[in-house]
Amino acid sequence: MVGIILASHGGFAEGIYQSGEMIFGKQENVKACILKPSEGPDDIRKKMEDAIASFDDPEQVLFLIDLWSGTPFNQASNLFAEHKDTWAIVTGLNLPMLIEAYGARLQDGITAREIAKQIVGSAKDGIKTLPEGLVPKKEAPKAAESNQPTGAIPEGTVLGDGHIKFGLVRIDSRLLHGQVATAWTKSVRPDRIIVVSDNVSKDKLRKNMIIQAAPPGVRANVVPIKKMIEVSKDPRFGATKALVLFENPEDALKAIEGGVDIKTLNIGSMAHSEGKVAVNKVLSLNEKDVETYDKLNEMGIKFDVRKVPNDSPENMMDLVNKAREELAKKK
Repeated sequence: MVGIILASHGGFAEGIYQSGEMIFGKQENVKACILKPSEGPDDIRKKMEDAIASFDDPEQVLFLIDLWSGTPFNQASNLFAEHKDTWAIVTGLNLPMLIEAYGARLQDGITAREIAKQIVGSAKDGIKTLPEGLVPKKEAPKAAESNQPTGAIPEGTVLGDGHIKFGLVRIDSRLLHGQVATAWTKSVRPDRIIVVSDNVSKDKLRKNMIIQAAPPGVRANVVPIKKMIEVSKDPRFGATKALVLFENPEDALKAIEGGVDIKTLNIGSMAHSEGKVAVNKVLSLNEKDVETYDKLNEMGIKFDVRKVPNDSPENMMDLVNKAREELAKKK
């Protein structure tokens, strides 16, 4: 795996390392190297050398640095001089750049230089403003070709094999948020994100916020459960790879009972509220949730309990039984 060094003046590199971990989970072969006010060039260089020595593959190293021509950059550049064929340096470090780099590392055989090429666009796209008019307009790039349906396609048209592909189906009370829009999207690489909720589909404000939160290059839709059932049976979506989000297990059960061919449910987070008990740091269940997961389990649905792709999975039915016991104590 490509090793990544985050380097900066002051604690910026450590801070963005923590932010990346919150969104993408713990990362191996990543080190934050900071230049403290009391330190000089030799100090930051020594930190970089130690970091490189700890990597699994010291021949594939990517430096993500705060500022071109600053001391961290200059010292990285000195080290880079002996590894020009395999290492790479990118400056202007920001969080979209880091998340893109983490996602890119998941590709088998990818090199540091290939990741460097890939992340520059995300770093630039991460700069946005509200109001949007503050950013000078530029000519829109030519849209990349896509296999997903666009425009009005006649009913009965069969695209691909006629069956929508589910890259990930997730239960998350927060729906489309940072971890989904970055970590999971980079891992799954869907054509489309579909939020399935009767409530949210009727809420114009939440619906618009979700659509705006979609990462670049991925279309987001908010649909009621009935529409999702129709989409799953529509051959026009046969070339679409979807990341599907449900707000709760009850909605997922309704969709599955309606004929949506879901085999596995990724369990992300379920917010705590009155009547619920916490079973881990991000999951809280009430009696209705317990009954729903029991039914899903009886139907043969598999559960993948992970907040982000790099997390180690937990056993969902163990958590359900824990909730069952805690709820029984409250009666």
